[in-house]
Amino acid sequence: MWGLHGDWASRRPGMVAGFAELAPDLLTLQEAVVEADYDQPADVLDEGYQLVHQKSREPDGSGVTSATRWPLGETFEVDLNVTDRTADFACTSLVTEILVAEPVGRVWLVNNIPNWQLDYEHERQLQALVTARTVEKLLVERPGHVIVAGDFDAPPDASSLRFWTGRQALEGVSVCYRDAWESAHPGEAGHTFAPDNPHSADWDWPFRRIDYILVRCGRHGGPTLRVASCQRTFDQPHNTVSDHYGLVADLELPNRD
Repeated sequence: MWGLHGDWASRRPGMVAGFAELAPDLLTLQEAVVEADYDQPADVLDEGYQLVHQKSREPDGSGVTSATRWPLGETFEVDLNVTDRTADFACTSLVTEILVAEPVGRVWLVNNIPNWQLDYEHERQLQALVTARTVEKLLVERPGHVIVAGDFDAPPDASSLRFWTGRQALEGVSVCYRDAWESAHPGEAGHTFAPDNPHSADWDWPFRRIDYILVRCGRHGGPTLRVASCQRTFDQPHNTVSDHYGLVADLELPNRD
């Protein structure tokens, strides 16, 4: 959401209209401002959503928020302060249990925001490991689908993303999540933090595809929810409202026949 940066008064109508048109069932929002007298996600979303806010936020109220049209179960945050260097940033994985009706069933929605600094890939590795371990423990007692989405601040070939997508183990642990963009657009760049964005101030930032929707794979097959489509959103001249482009994915139960 890029907080209240830039010309928020001009950005707000585009965000309101864009979310109304997309009408997503689940949302993971980053850099959303929540303060005592202002709730930015509630301001731009319709009343059909239940909101879950990160508790420990940046001094300006910025943090992550998840939104759902379906009933809520348990919610909690994974502590991502894994080294001394992470203490000055409100990094977290906000885990929300979504109680979807059968045949879909329970969905664990993980709003992921690790450290953003270019030279913090070591921390992002550890943060991915902590979050993945937490999810695996949850699934033992309460099985369900898992969607991990957010601003991962790393490109697909970074060690933290290689871990998430099953291409690399960390500390003897391995998991496998399907990258929705890669599934729908194999070989396409899909940059979400791009210099052609009029709100971008980082013309030579080395990481360009840094926002992801990941779906956990089952033990004997691919993702437990099939990626029917994945597109960039809020990426056209009339609706670019943030310094990041957004992602939207349609997920459905796979046909096992």
